[in-house]
Amino acid sequence: MRIGLIGTGRIGSFHAEVLAGHPEVAELVLADADPARAAATAARTGARATTVDGLFTAAPDAVVIASATAAHAGLVARAARAGLPAFCEKPIALDLAGTLAALEEVESAGTVLQIGFMRRFDAGYAAARALVRSGRLGRLHTVRAVTSDPAPPPAGYLPLSGGLYRDCLVHDFDALRWVTGREVREVYAAGSDAGPAMFRAAGDVDTAAALLTLDDDTLVTATATRCNGAGYDVRMELAGELDQFAVGLGDRTPLTPAEPGAPAPAGRPWSGFLERFAPAYRAELAAFVDVVRGEAANPCDGREALHALRVAEACERSRRERRRVALAEFTG
Repeated sequence: MRIGLIGTGRIGSFHAEVLAGHPEVAELVLADADPARAAATAARTGARATTVDGLFTAAPDAVVIASATAAHAGLVARAARAGLPAFCEKPIALDLAGTLAALEEVESAGTVLQIGFMRRFDAGYAAARALVRSGRLGRLHTVRAVTSDPAPPPAGYLPLSGGLYRDCLVHDFDALRWVTGREVREVYAAGSDAGPAMFRAAGDVDTAAALLTLDDDTLVTATATRCNGAGYDVRMELAGELDQFAVGLGDRTPLTPAEPGAPAPAGRPWSGFLERFAPAYRAELAAFVDVVRGEAANPCDGREALHALRVAEACERSRRERRRVALAEFTG
């Protein structure tokens, strides 16, 4: 099959390498707002570089969207109008209105849209989901989610990112829903911009925390920071009346015991999300190829992105207004 890939930045280049090596992908066509970057990625992967218009004219069998966030919704809609299955990195858009408009295009066209929530394809999160459903934990009463980046992104990225809840913690919100099978009922969130001045300039925070109550009264804490010098740290802890389990706890977790003589992690900390979740990224693209071939159901459709974004929007409103926010405030 012929796959069109739009966006050849950090994650787009990774996707290009994965797709170029997939046995079912006979041709890969790349496009980017920076033609030189697309050409360089094409030369490295054996793909063909063109413009976005040229990519759609090439009549691909499917489109993978890894462009700048601001372009996602328009490209999702264009793929839908062309009758093409699409894979899109999160988010579809940075607001609910833009997300809903793009989803209406997809649903009107009857096409496939798979969203890039890669944690659903991580072995640890998949095992946690199975454990919850097996009853091994008994009644689940507490979940703790952690996402910590080793260093802040470039200052220019922040005004375009949507903020820490929409850009970073949205992964935790999706994983929480997927692992537990429950919905978030209400949130109370806070954030700190006490770190680098660029966060204050962008109206963002460098560290955030949220207390979420699920629809069965399970309590969840979700924290994130851009300033975790110890290394990249993504974990989920699930505690029930019978047992408790952790995702992301191992030799490369950048967490050192305070007790004298206790062993420190044996491995080098993860450098970032691409290294930590590389197998999951490969698996989600393999799943997309299977969906395009009609061999599998869509594992993460656009409505899943909408649900996670609603939680992020509720957290941002809670942080700004310093109050509890019910998910019922966000409809559509």
